Amino acid sequence: MLGWRLTANGVVVRITEVEAYSGLGADPASHAHRGRTPRNAVMFGPAGFLYVYQIYGMYQCMNIVCGEEGVAAAVLLRAGEVVEGAETARSRRPGARNDRDLGAGPGKLTRALGISKADYGTSVVDGTGPLTITPPVGEVGPVEAGPRVGVTSAHDVAWRFWVKDDPTVSSYRRHAPRRQK
Repeated sequence: MLGWRLTANGVVVRITEVEAYSGLGADPASHAHRGRTPRNAVMFGPAGFLYVYQIYGMYQCMNIVCGEEGVAAAVLLRAGEVVEGAETARSRRPGARNDRDLGAGPGKLTRALGISKADYGTSVVDGTGPLTITPPVGEVGPVEAGPRVGVTSAHDVAWRFWVKDDPTVSSYRRHAPRRQK
């Protein structure tokens, strides 16, 4: 998905960073690890639909379902470069320090595109949902892989992928367990 374009609500973003999540029993960091729930049901297919959820009680994150039907798998859209609609993205992210920060993180990217939990389960491929994904324009550039960010389980699994040296890629922070009080 790196280099692919996301279009939603007047903004176009080039994807620069993603993380993969597998389903039942294979990936303890996945929301589907323990089975189907109302929250993660869309992850069980078919592919091409949005899985949107809230983290830290305030941020929305979005994934694109990518597995075969019945097998939970999704790709978290971690970061992207706003290539059209920067003014609209800025209005949604007034705290952004600069344009490269507009989509430099999963919550920032979701907000810049105007995606919310109401968009859960919508298609990203047939034009019926608010977000569409289209193939890259030109070369993507070299790709790197490394550990995922902010997960408590399987945090050393190298299922995070990004466009090398792209300034919109979010900074890596190794998981640090919370201290007991």
